[in-house]
Amino acid sequence: MADRGSLADPVTVRSELQAEAAPDQVAQARIRLQDLDRQLAEDFDAGAPTALLLARRADAVDDLLRVAWKREKAPGCALFATGGYGRGQLYPHSDIDLLILRDQNTSPDAIAQCVGRFLSALWDAGLKPGHSVRTLGACREAAGDLTVFTSLMEARLLSGSDNAPAALAATLASEWPAARYLEARRASQRERHARFNDTAYNLEPNIKEGPGGLRDLDTLRWIALRLTGDGSLQHAESAGLLTAPERSALESATAHLARVRFALHRAAGRAEERLLFDHQRQLAREAGLTDEHAGNLAVEQFMQAWFRAAQTVDRLNEQVSRRAGEALARAAGTQQTQALDARWQLIEGALAAVDTVSSLGATELFEPFAWLARRADIVGFHSSTTALVDRSVAELGPKFREDAAVGPAFMDLLRGGGDVSRVIAAMGRHGVLAEVLPAFGKVTGRMQYDLFHVYTVDQHTLFVVRNLLGFAHRDSALTALGHTLWRRQPKTELVLLAGLFHDIAKGRGGDHSELGEVEVRNAAPRLGLGAADAGFVAWLVRQHLLMSVTAQKHDIADPEVVHRFATEVADTERLDALYLLTVADIQGTSPRLWNAWKAQLLEDLHAAARHALRRGLADPVGAAERVATIRQEALLRLESSGVTPAEAAAMWQPLPDYAVLRLGAERLAWATVELMAQRGSAVQIVARAVGGDALDLIVNAPDRDGLFATVTAVLDRQGFDVVEARATGTRDGRVLDLFRLLPRSDLVETLEVAGERMVASLREALSSTTLHVRPARRRLSRQLRHFTVPLRAEFRDLPRPPRTQLSLVCADRPGLLARVAASFQECNLRVHDARIATFGERAEDFFELTGSDLQRLDIAQQDRLLATLRQRLEDGDD
Repeated sequence: MADRGSLADPVTVRSELQAEAAPDQVAQARIRLQDLDRQLAEDFDAGAPTALLLARRADAVDDLLRVAWKREKAPGCALFATGGYGRGQLYPHSDIDLLILRDQNTSPDAIAQCVGRFLSALWDAGLKPGHSVRTLGACREAAGDLTVFTSLMEARLLSGSDNAPAALAATLASEWPAARYLEARRASQRERHARFNDTAYNLEPNIKEGPGGLRDLDTLRWIALRLTGDGSLQHAESAGLLTAPERSALESATAHLARVRFALHRAAGRAEERLLFDHQRQLAREAGLTDEHAGNLAVEQFMQAWFRAAQTVDRLNEQVSRRAGEALARAAGTQQTQALDARWQLIEGALAAVDTVSSLGATELFEPFAWLARRADIVGFHSSTTALVDRSVAELGPKFREDAAVGPAFMDLLRGGGDVSRVIAAMGRHGVLAEVLPAFGKVTGRMQYDLFHVYTVDQHTLFVVRNLLGFAHRDSALTALGHTLWRRQPKTELVLLAGLFHDIAKGRGGDHSELGEVEVRNAAPRLGLGAADAGFVAWLVRQHLLMSVTAQKHDIADPEVVHRFATEVADTERLDALYLLTVADIQGTSPRLWNAWKAQLLEDLHAAARHALRRGLADPVGAAERVATIRQEALLRLESSGVTPAEAAAMWQPLPDYAVLRLGAERLAWATVELMAQRGSAVQIVARAVGGDALDLIVNAPDRDGLFATVTAVLDRQGFDVVEARATGTRDGRVLDLFRLLPRSDLVETLEVAGERMVASLREALSSTTLHVRPARRRLSRQLRHFTVPLRAEFRDLPRPPRTQLSLVCADRPGLLARVAASFQECNLRVHDARIATFGERAEDFFELTGSDLQRLDIAQQDRLLATLRQRLEDGDD
């Protein structure tokens, strides 16, 4: 959204606004302002600089206010513009912030009516004024508040005595000394960033208040204004708060953010500050962007440009803040220095080069980052170090990438120990990582247009590296198994490198895993990797989704599934590294994705595959052998429960082998104890909390039509999402339904209390002679409405036992599984297995079905089911 060209000021509009008021002056002024807004919109579309448009609108509103204020003739008062309007910038739907400064000898009552009529006129003119009426004394008192002080600090006189600005400035002069103001601004920004830096704001960023947004630009200017008396970027450069390249980068980012905000206000028709999904596609079209391919949509290009500009603002805001603090410390004579070696020192805890170091060579460029890894007490780079790194990278240019020693030096950092994640983040922030790994620069700020990936690709990658390094510490490891496996890794730097490369080819079109493998092999010689190490990393990158897909979409209780996975992995070193990368990747994609269910799935798959590899792939474990092992392990667990082996064997007799495989030893033992306690009940229901965030549910009931549909409908109404469901017919005419449940975010009770309530509801529903509970109807969320996933159903015959597998891909929506189950009931089908997987707005579910005759579905049954699913899932919003 680049600005282009310039246009003249609206002289005619200004002169008319300044003319003597006619009786219908306000109405006419509103029309003129509307005409100006239309003209500004046309000029915006023509590419006029946004800063010019904002100034033109502010000028026009200035004139309108002066006319309206002059008409009221409020005694002893001056009118000031404050806030963004005070800086002479006014977006299409921004508020008009005003200060009415009254003489202390003028009573409030004397001007109350004048002020009231003045504000009413502004409302009638279509403006949204926000105002305060204060004396100089009241301004001094109110200035104890940081926000009020800042607003008054940049107040601009619109009408009144020419002495008023000087009087106001003199009143504020002793308030908020520079050092105190800087620290308060830093604290305020940290608090604001914390509020606007959750995953929701990553998907739909707040362009004003979020990290790197326009408020950060304001903060940068406010700091410069308080320290130097001038908040312009030009003056910030001359005062040493910005370098010339930084000022240029900041001006470019500022222009982009301003243009996005102008376009957003216009698209929303109000003062909208969030880049909601409602507007992202429209703004991308208006910016002239087009879809390159499915992996690089116009909206993704638009958001990448936004995030890159925001990253520039965020980084340079930090630079100005740091330089301001350093300048104040020098002026106060409190700056403390500590020598580290002949080249590096600490200044107030920040890393700085000694005066004799004026530039850094290719390998020397890694020195400051190595210090960050070695010394946790270093608070960061001194501003001089940042300038040194930036200057050195620019001076080296292509020579940096071409230097044969750069790759090995980077690998030394990865294997060097210490806080490597901090080092990688710093290298990314300073642009060095993109120089070492050029492909990384292409995914900087890269956002995928979906609800699954809540971070930009570069940010996600840094989180994955952080998560991998967390495995080194037992207390911060995501899983205890991960800590054990990390300590076994002979070359942890190779796993870290795989983390850096695993998504590096996103946005190019094609399979990013395959393209990422190519990137690894191309980079390997430059990084100094031998053939074996390069092959190891390349395999991890190509297969980084293998374990999560196998665990979530296939039956890992099936020995054949485990054997296929183990065959693909081939050795335990790959298996361990793939487990580590998978866990770090899932948790780094979105905090909401990681839960006890996924943790257990991955641990179970790792254990089963490791056993298969140790046994030997030429001699796979058979189902009968696995069933016998599970039964034996379950009996050992039951020894202290009071359940005898004979009682357990009698209870297990009706269970087919695949039911035992799916239960596993621990859950089989638990279910045996709980269900035996309910012997004599037609319907037996047990539930327990697992992992702190999930529930296991078992329903053992007589087989009848509508059982699965009724259970899923009740679970949906009770606030639970089903992530795994297994329906097993037993030899005595009953059905054993196994569920793994996760509570929805709107659950207000403890998990245990909610589980008890859910079990009671299930008992009541299943006690009915006729089973039929309608799925709850809830409206689609605002976000889900913006994503369309065409319904796709694929059928495949399974050999043993004879069933039909349905692979269903569709848009996620409230109560989806309950709707699908109701479709099965309507078509007189039986559900024997369900694998539920949701990826943002996309649901990918697998079901094993039969007809009521327990045979595979014929073509007519498949067609009827597909038609029923379309009707239930595509019948409009609820």
